[in-house]
Amino acid sequence: MGERERMKVGIVEVAALAGVSEATVSRVINRRQGVAKKTRDAVESAMAELGYERPVSGQLVAVVTEHVTNPFFADVAERIEATLAPHGLKTVLCPAFPGGVQEPEYIASIVDKGIAAVVFLSSSNTVEGAELEPYEMLRGRRIPYVGVNGVFADGVPVPVYSTDDALAAELAVDHLHRLGHRTIGMVSGPVGNHPADRRVRGFLDAMARRGIEDADRLVIRQSYTIEGGQAAAQPFLDLGVTGIVAASDYMALGAIRGIRRRGHSVPGDVSVVGYDGSSITEFTDPPLTTVRQPAERLAAEVGRSVLALVGSRDVPVGELLFDPELIIRSSTGPAPGA
Repeated sequence: MGERERMKVGIVEVAALAGVSEATVSRVINRRQGVAKKTRDAVESAMAELGYERPVSGQLVAVVTEHVTNPFFADVAERIEATLAPHGLKTVLCPAFPGGVQEPEYIASIVDKGIAAVVFLSSSNTVEGAELEPYEMLRGRRIPYVGVNGVFADGVPVPVYSTDDALAAELAVDHLHRLGHRTIGMVSGPVGNHPADRRVRGFLDAMARRGIEDADRLVIRQSYTIEGGQAAAQPFLDLGVTGIVAASDYMALGAIRGIRRRGHSVPGDVSVVGYDGSSITEFTDPPLTTVRQPAERLAAEVGRSVLALVGSRDVPVGELLFDPELIIRSSTGPAPGA
């Protein structure tokens, strides 16, 4: 079919080929309920055969995330919106606890509101054993979804865009090791959180490459908060740690507060490396050395993927890894006595 013919295809032609009413085609195009699976499949097949692409103007893309107050996630969500807006798509932010009851409720309430796609931004896609109902609901309605920083628990191949956690750990450990630190601790998120688990594995591998085989004793699991990082400070000091790799900037800032409250200095006694790289870390005291996630590149790729999926075009599935960048500031320095 030539391009001119393809441009003439509308719901009338799709309805005729599928053997259904134009109203039914409209419901399928807008991914609304009330259409049997067999009928929906017939309409989707007719759309593909005729080369019909769904209109996107005015449709909504839901961004589901717990971390609405975290500057990094707010930045990614804003960049996704900026990528989609020129094409007529609008984003709605859905704050939901990963794997909790809120997320299925959010999805159930929005699938009939003209939602064109869903972005799981470090939400249930990061949690081991997460509820599968939201994904099943979306697939049943032919609403595409993508993940950021975590693969999905149901194992269905969909596009996922993640920062390379193994490389992030290598960059942080290498920086501290070059400064003379040998007793390096890692404070990461809870067990069962995929990014937290991968950052720990990356840390242990990076330490092992430098001949430190018992580094698992230097790993502390806590919440991704300032309080979580602060709670790790005393155990690290008891272990004689001189360098800390944190799994988030918030945890790093908490660790710095905890270290100072115990009469030690940063970086004089203990060096601290964060993770995420939100712009605020440049203005903390001290300015935070951090491994910066590539928010701009992640958001751009998510935006391109969503645009293609909403237009019924194919997108490569599986996880695409993006390289982070080490930003060296004043929270790290030579190991004491080095």
